[in-house]
Amino acid sequence: MERVARWRATASATGAADRPSAEAGVRLAYRNAGLAEPERIVWADSPHHAVHLIARGADALGGEPGPCVRDTVRNVPWAAERARLLDALGPLGWSAHWATTGGQLGESADLLVRRLRQGLIEEGAPTGSAGRPETAPDAPARRAERVRKEGELRLLLLDAVLGQHDAAWLCAFDTEGPLGGIAAVARAAGWWWPYEKVAVVCERPLVLHRDEAGRLDRADGPAVAYPDGFALHSWRGMPVPGAFLDELAGLTPERIRKEENAELRRVMLEHFGYERYLAESGAVPLHRDGTGRLWSIPLVGDEDVVMVEVVNSTPEPDGTSRTYWLRVPPSTTTAREGVAWTFGLTAAEYAPLRET
Repeated sequence: MERVARWRATASATGAADRPSAEAGVRLAYRNAGLAEPERIVWADSPHHAVHLIARGADALGGEPGPCVRDTVRNVPWAAERARLLDALGPLGWSAHWATTGGQLGESADLLVRRLRQGLIEEGAPTGSAGRPETAPDAPARRAERVRKEGELRLLLLDAVLGQHDAAWLCAFDTEGPLGGIAAVARAAGWWWPYEKVAVVCERPLVLHRDEAGRLDRADGPAVAYPDGFALHSWRGMPVPGAFLDELAGLTPERIRKEENAELRRVMLEHFGYERYLAESGAVPLHRDGTGRLWSIPLVGDEDVVMVEVVNSTPEPDGTSRTYWLRVPPSTTTAREGVAWTFGLTAAEYAPLRET
């Protein structure tokens, strides 16, 4: 559907914002909501920059911003349009309409927004202080300060209109009427914060890399990055430190075994490859039978990674046979039991008519 394709492109857009169009959209959104236009529009290079400007208040924003008007500008017209469409289509019609419009984008957009919020909170309320152990005498005070900062950030983030990342729900509605201003900002810019006298509007990211599931994913740099340097690194949706990615190209089995963080160790294994790790570690299969070979990778401080190596009995067009690696529960004792588990069966129940 053309509408979905357009809004998908909006949600993924990178590069400089169209500032004149975004500012016109902000003013239209205020007028559509029955409000006076903001006295000032302040630009920020990222959501991280924006929340710091807002936290500093009048000095950073050129004057008092006044109360947040997000509900009036965004929530009220959105609720009215949704009620109108629901009344016109009925519950079943609305469900079908959503499934073919916003439902096509919703999960991917939610993943990105949640990750950005998480990263913003971590940046603004770090989980530790350099050189200060959690057992230090001032640790309780530092933890309390982190909790306070995190609470303030969460409240600020609730004031945001998500701009281009509101694409999923905008896709489902007529964006030429009451939602026209909000849609115009979404097409031209990133997140924005509407206050009575000032609106703070963000640039779009310069870089955005996601996998087929919509998760942030990049092995050789930031998965999302903004003009001011605010960036998040991620491997298949899992947050990782930027320096960690630099190590992936030179991994060895020994380095993987020495990694103390269980989640990062799993990332290392996925990147290095289970088959390669087993081969270079001199591993011996735990069990083999007609279905395949069962392997186990012991990990200190974590459950063992147990895999079944299965060779496809149907040759590829070039005559080769493809090997698959199936991760199974650590309690698996035979290859057949592991393959059966992937089908939701016991080893006794698993009896394929034909292997593929």
